[in-house]
Amino acid sequence: MEKLHARYRLTDLILYFLKLGTWGFGGPVALVGYMYRDLVESKKWLTEEEYKEGLALAQLAPGPLAAQLGIYIGFVHYRFLGATLVGLAFVLPSFVMVVLLGMAYQLYSGLSWMQAVFYGVSAAVIGIIAISAYKLTIKSVSGINLDAILSKWLLWLFYLIGVVFTVITQREDILLFAGCGVIYMLVKAPPMWIKKPSALPVLIFTGTGFWQYESKTLQELGWFFLKAGALVFGSGLAIVPFLHSGAVDQYHWLNEQEFVDAVAVAMITPGPVVITVAFIGYLVAGFPGACVAAFATFLPCYLFTVALAPSFKKIARNASIKEFVNGITAVVVGALVGAVIIIASRAIVDVPTVLIAVVAILILIFSKKIKEPHIILLAAITGLMIKGL
Repeated sequence: MEKLHARYRLTDLILYFLKLGTWGFGGPVALVGYMYRDLVESKKWLTEEEYKEGLALAQLAPGPLAAQLGIYIGFVHYRFLGATLVGLAFVLPSFVMVVLLGMAYQLYSGLSWMQAVFYGVSAAVIGIIAISAYKLTIKSVSGINLDAILSKWLLWLFYLIGVVFTVITQREDILLFAGCGVIYMLVKAPPMWIKKPSALPVLIFTGTGFWQYESKTLQELGWFFLKAGALVFGSGLAIVPFLHSGAVDQYHWLNEQEFVDAVAVAMITPGPVVITVAFIGYLVAGFPGACVAAFATFLPCYLFTVALAPSFKKIARNASIKEFVNGITAVVVGALVGAVIIIASRAIVDVPTVLIAVVAILILIFSKKIKEPHIILLAAITGLMIKGL
């Protein structure tokens, strides 16, 4: 029944997410921005409401934000098959890349060149995600003019709360998101009665360590990353402290430098930032470890999304639920902007990185021909030149 309303074929959607997973730099803020720009504004495969519903559900369920939104988009018209194939298409390109980088890391015992690349790329990424965050803000909250702000003042309040809370605590809180949604629903469209919901949101080179693992280690990896995928809410930023506490402090799989390198890999590769789990898994237990870590991390978000999507999509048409979604969306976008500020404070460290970020922003504003992958490549070359000098 849903397929009759689809404006595209399933193969079109799979190809889109393969491309997004291959060229989509910038982390969750940029990725959800690309999905809105391409699928809602440009291709018109999704309506504004379908996108908002997916973004709200992605924040209510645990796991990586961009991957959840992609899975939900796959579900909208093509149900479980669409959700499964889109999720795989989105994650596969970056998974392959980080496995190859893990092999190089094991061969050359370090990624000093990658730190130089990361120096330039991370600054350019700030420019890219700043533009994405701005577009999400004016689409999800309101335009930035006095009349619009006054008419949507409560949404702007939630937005600012999301920004400030994320910057101060450096985490994202599902209770904050849900609370803002409930308040906005009660103010704008209070339901006739209040009832509890029925479901709670709940190849191989010598020296690369490609097939070196222990069964016990794989079990530990699987359990740890299953918890990471099931208990951590929000963007890739939210999972980094959890990964550090387990991989470095608890299990001692990695030292501090190796962990920093793992985060660098996540930032210089496209697709979801949380794919860094595959790099960590590879360093700990080779290719089997990468597979176990990635599968365990993404499994909870897939199960939560496909389990909640059918009922969530039906009830989201209710006026009260629409306002609930609007309230959540405002604070979610604010939280994503807060994440941009945190990442910027770590990536913009000197005058060259400021200039790289500003140039990236100006290119995106004034040039239609130069796209994000071109900017990333130029930034990587710039980083290598600066660090080389």
